[in-house]
Amino acid sequence: MAARAALRPSGKVSDVFESEAERQGAYDLLESSAVCGDRLLEACAGATARRCAAERFVHVPVDGSSLTLTDRRKVKNFGRVGSDAHGARGLKVMTAYAVSPKGVAVGLLDQQWWSRAPRGRQLTKNASRLRNFGRATRDKETQRWLDAITSCEARLDATGTRGWFQLDREADARPILLKFAETRHFFTIRSRTNRRLAGEKKPTYLRERLAKEPRLCTYTLNVSASHGRKARVARMSVRAARVTLRLHDKWTDRIDTVEVTAVWAREIWTTPRGEKPIDWLLLTNRTVRNRRSAREVIGGYAMRWRIEEFHKTWKTGVCGVENTQLRRKEAVIKWATILATVAARIERLKQLARQTPDASALIELRPVEIRVLVLMKTRQKKRTETVTDTPTIAEATRWIADLGGYTGKSSGGPPGSITIGRGLERVLDGALLLEAIEAKSKKK
Repeated sequence: MAARAALRPSGKVSDVFESEAERQGAYDLLESSAVCGDRLLEACAGATARRCAAERFVHVPVDGSSLTLTDRRKVKNFGRVGSDAHGARGLKVMTAYAVSPKGVAVGLLDQQWWSRAPRGRQLTKNASRLRNFGRATRDKETQRWLDAITSCEARLDATGTRGWFQLDREADARPILLKFAETRHFFTIRSRTNRRLAGEKKPTYLRERLAKEPRLCTYTLNVSASHGRKARVARMSVRAARVTLRLHDKWTDRIDTVEVTAVWAREIWTTPRGEKPIDWLLLTNRTVRNRRSAREVIGGYAMRWRIEEFHKTWKTGVCGVENTQLRRKEAVIKWATILATVAARIERLKQLARQTPDASALIELRPVEIRVLVLMKTRQKKRTETVTDTPTIAEATRWIADLGGYTGKSSGGPPGSITIGRGLERVLDGALLLEAIEAKSKKK
C-alpha cells in the first residue's frame, strides 16, 4: 500500500488504487481492528531512527497541527479543530520530524494523535484560564508534546544518536522545560514570555538581563515578503547569557528552577516603518561562548521550518491527506501515517538537491529508478542538453521535476515538492514496468 501511495499520492484511497480488488483490500486493511496505527508508526519511526544512526546528532523539529476533514453531518468520530466559529472537524496531531545537520529530511520520528471533545459551556477568559491552571498536565494538550519528546528520545537512544529538539513558542511551558532539564539530548525553545530569573534580590526579567550583555555578533538575514512584512536584508544583533529561570506553578505555588542559555537575536536599524522588528529569544541547553556557537543555535532553530514544509506537502500539497473521505478516526490515522512517509521522501529529495547537489543520485534513488529517469529525460531533452547515465542528486531531482511540469519560469527558484512529487510518480511507474519486463525476460 505504501508503494502504491508513492506512485500516486492522494488523500483519497480511490485515487491511489486502480482496480476494484486493490481498493477493497486497502479499505479492508484501513478499517481492520487487527491492524494498529501505532505499529505502522513504529515501523516508519524505527526506520527513521536507524537512518539517524549515521549522524552525530539530528535536529528534531516538533510541532502541532490539525487535519481538517469532511464531516458535515458530524457523524464521524472526529473532534473540533480551528476556530469554534467555523465549526471545523478533524483530528489533532503532534509530529516529530528528523532533519540532518545539513538540513535534509531523514524521516518521520513520531506522531501523537487525538481528537478534541465537544466544547461545553462557554466561560469568560479569566474563568477559562483559572480552570486550565487547575488541570493536571496529563489532561492538557501539553502532554502531547511530552509524549512525542519521550518517544523520540527512546528511539534515538536505541541508536546512540543525539537529538536536538527545535520547538516554537507554544512549547515554552513549565512542564516541557522541566522535562528537558533531565535529558541528555539538546533542545532549543523559542520563548514566548519575558520570564523571571531566579536568585535575584529584586524581580529581574530575561530581556532586561540580556540587554545588559555585550553584543556577541551581528549578521544579515534575507527576509522574504509575507503578509504584513516587506522583503529586505535584515541586520540582526545577537546577545547571549547563561541564566537560571524561575518557574512558578500558579496553581500549587511551587517554584522550580532551570538553568539555560538564552540567545537573543533582534533586528536593528533595518525595520521598515510600521513593522515590528524580527525578534527571536531562544532558550537552549547548548553552551554559547562565541559568534560561532551562537549562530549554530540560531541556525538550528531555523531548521524548525522543515516541519512546516513537510506539513504542507503532507496535508494540502502532493499527498493531500486532508482530502480523505475515510469515516473513522482509526482508519484516517493509518492512511495518514502511510502518506506521511511519502511526503517525507519527497521533501528529502528536494532538500538533498539543494544541500548536497554534487552527491550521486544513488544516495536516494535505486539503480532501476535512475535508468528509467535517464530514458525519460533522453526522450525529452533539448539539443543543448547532455544526459549522463550517472547523474548527481541535483541533476536527477531537476529531471524528475521536469517530468512533473517544472519550468522554472513562475518562481525562478529550485524545484518544489509539487513538481517533484508529480515527476516521481512517473519514474516509479516506469521502474515497476521495467522490473516486470526484466523479470519476464529472465524466465524465458
